[in-house]
Amino acid sequence: MKTPEPVQVVKQRRDSALRGLIDGVPYIKFLNITFDRRGDELTGVLHYDPKLIGNPALPALHGGVTAAFLEVTAIVTLSWSMLWDDLEAGRLEPEGLTHDALPRLPKTIDFSVDYLRAGLPRDAYARARLNRSGRRYASVHVEGWQDNRERLFAQATGHFLMPQRTDPDG
Repeated sequence: MKTPEPVQVVKQRRDSALRGLIDGVPYIKFLNITFDRRGDELTGVLHYDPKLIGNPALPALHGGVTAAFLEVTAIVTLSWSMLWDDLEAGRLEPEGLTHDALPRLPKTIDFSVDYLRAGLPRDAYARARLNRSGRRYASVHVEGWQDNRERLFAQATGHFLMPQRTDPDG
């Protein structure tokens, strides 16, 4: 019987993979988006910064920032779901988990945002749910909120072209 890995090793592998996904996209750092990971579930966090305000009279988050935050959350969540099985099986080693070693990110086909209320000048959160995830195509729904998970300020649906996986056996 195989001995289970220590929990620290499992967490390190998961955190390294997530860092590898995020570190390769400078726009994620520019917007100051991070991800809170609980097992296989990710919550995107858009940390408030005055540069994100689009309408200073209200003030309200810029609509483009809101859309970008939801799209980034969808893409990272979709990519994370593709990596999960390899991570859990131990086929990915923490030392080798760099952006260059990870699969390419899915490409956006279309992305439709519903702005439900003004985004306030504070942190925002988002979670994505995969409606369909196949070898070539995926459909994702994303919800964004600020202070109350039940009071969404935006939601979106996106369709993505999945990267072709390379067969390691040739």
